Amino acid sequence: MGRGAQSLARVAVVVRAGAAPLFVLGLLSAAVGTLPPGLTGRRIGLLTGAALFLIAAAATALVRRGRYLRFEAAATRAGRADFLQDRKVTLRTRRRARRLPLVLAPLAAIGTSFVMPAAGGLLLAGVGTGLWAKAVWLGHRERVAETLFWVRADRAAAGPVAGQVEGFSTTGIAAGDAGPGGARRR
Repeated sequence: MGRGAQSLARVAVVVRAGAAPLFVLGLLSAAVGTLPPGLTGRRIGLLTGAALFLIAAAATALVRRGRYLRFEAAATRAGRADFLQDRKVTLRTRRRARRLPLVLAPLAAIGTSFVMPAAGGLLLAGVGTGLWAKAVWLGHRERVAETLFWVRADRAAAGPVAGQVEGFSTTGIAAGDAGPGGARRR
């Protein structure tokens, strides 16, 4: 990464930004999805939804870990002129960029409830849980390395390890207003 003034966003915060909305909207969609009996019945829908929840959580938590590890190994130190973006700003920006999918996904989950009740909502909740687990994993990696991982804010629009991201920058463990894993600092 080149040196110069650039805005950096925490990798764990970018990952964690979608976790809470997807989990809450998924549970609400599942609750609403239990109202219609559906073609398969509520029991089968809930059992299928529980299986989808576990599969989605595991898949989301494990996908692209190799790329995260490669970026971590090749990370460079952040420059003095780099601006570290606040946690709230990163969350707001990331959620605003994903506003349309965050509205359409629960509607699609509720729509699938007429076929298989609650399954779509539990799938969404599983994706949110997987994102949270990935952020926790990143927090563990940050604690072990005693560094925080950052990504250029302008390149992280598609994701922290998307194709346009060149790599991570690092700072000390006390930098920024979010602790390891992207949670609020106490």
